[in-house]
Amino acid sequence: MRRFLLIVAAVLLASCKSGIKTGDLVFVGIPADYSLDESEMDGAISAATGNKDALNLIHVAILEVGKDTTWIIDATIKHGVDRHPLDTMLKDFTLKDGSQPTYIVKRLKYSRKAAQYVENAKKFLGRPYDVWFSPDNEAMYCSELVRDSYRTPDGDYLFDAKPMNFKNEDGEFPLYWQQLFALIGQSIPQDEPGTNPQDMSEARVLKQVDYLFKAAGL
Repeated sequence: MRRFLLIVAAVLLASCKSGIKTGDLVFVGIPADYSLDESEMDGAISAATGNKDALNLIHVAILEVGKDTTWIIDATIKHGVDRHPLDTMLKDFTLKDGSQPTYIVKRLKYSRKAAQYVENAKKFLGRPYDVWFSPDNEAMYCSELVRDSYRTPDGDYLFDAKPMNFKNEDGEFPLYWQQLFALIGQSIPQDEPGTNPQDMSEARVLKQVDYLFKAAGL
């Protein structure tokens, strides 16, 4: 598995050098018919924000393309807000059947300041993951990190907040959300303002530039 991930990372690095840029966003997508356990976070996110007729986007990360390494800046439960090599993300998001998700790369339509947004993101490194999904604390979840990093010098957000949804298509809260918010002593913040990867991917400020890796294989 390690050798496989290194090969994939090398392919992606070559792709990055040929066109993918610092400041691009990587969205992690799983097939709509792929079964994820709703008692785990990825499955709960998919159930609440996914599209049954398309890829379910469960995560978003920021790309930083270096001379020899492609870096990922993102927020996860495992690492908090962290900067790590691309192959670390590949390993973390390997599906249970051993396959890789689809990694969709999107870019700001007007990306002259993209490098500055990456520097903004670095200011948040070391913060914990935001299991509360709250805009009013120091912790951050993945799309919250992107939204707070991609701001104009005047402080305007490039990505809008929308009412958050934690319910599945049956109108019920997945077990994961019930247990998580009970554990931290907070009600589920249904309809509170926030972001998610699925909505963020559809923002008008973005354009798709590549598929890094498809679930069906290279």
